Amino acid sequence: MTAGRIVQAGDAVLIAEFEDRIDALVNARAIALADAVRSASVTGVRDVVPTFRSVAVYFDPLATDVTKLEVLLRDLASTEPAFQASASAVVEIPVCYEREFAPDVDTVAAFAGLQSPDDVAALHSARTYRVFMLGFVPGFAYLGSVDERIAAPRRSSPRLQVASGSVGIAGLQTGVYPQQIPGGWNIIGRTPVRMLALDRAEPSLLKAGDSVRFHAIDRSSFERLLQDQEHRV
Repeated sequence: MTAGRIVQAGDAVLIAEFEDRIDALVNARAIALADAVRSASVTGVRDVVPTFRSVAVYFDPLATDVTKLEVLLRDLASTEPAFQASASAVVEIPVCYEREFAPDVDTVAAFAGLQSPDDVAALHSARTYRVFMLGFVPGFAYLGSVDERIAAPRRSSPRLQVASGSVGIAGLQTGVYPQQIPGGWNIIGRTPVRMLALDRAEPSLLKAGDSVRFHAIDRSSFERLLQDQEHRV
C-alpha cells in the first residue's frame, strides 16, 4: 500500500489521500489515521473527518503550526503498522422489506432479473456490510458492498422526500436515511430503528469502521419495534 499524499484545500484544511478506490483496507487506513490525528491533540485542530479513502483535517490557521501539522500527517500516513484494522462493532438492524416500505423493490428485482422482491430482501440481508464513512446528512452511513446482482444505479429523478428509516441501494452502496430528506437511492425497505438520536451519548447509531447486518422483519414486528423506540424518547 502506497504512502498517503498530503494536499492543502484552502488555508484551513489539510487532506491526506490514499488509493482512489473503495476498499476495506484503504478505508481502515484512513480511519486509523483519523484516530491517530485526534489522539495527537494538535493545537488548533477543529475537526478530523475520514472518508472512503482520505482524511480531512480542519484547523484554525491562527492557532495551528501548519508546517508541523503537515509533517505529522505525512509521518502518520506513511507508517504502515499504525493502520492495522481493529475489531469493529457489529450492529444488527431490523428491516421490513414489504412493498409498503419499499417503493423501488420491484425496480431492483427487475434490474437483477429476480423472480420476486423477496429475493432482493434475501440478497440484501445476506451480507455483512462495512461502514465506510458518514456524510450527506448527520447519521447517514455509506455501507458496502452490495451484491452486484442488486447494485441498481441511483434513480434518474430523486424524490423530494424519503421517509426516515428508509433503506436504500445506489450501485454497490447501501444505507439508511436517518431522517426525512430528499434522496435518489432505490428504497427497498424501512427500519424502525433511530439512526440518529440527539439524546444519546453517541447520536449516530453507526460510526466509520463498524460492521452492519440487516435482518428481515414483518409489518407487525416493525410496528412493535417502532412503538418501543417512541416510548424511549
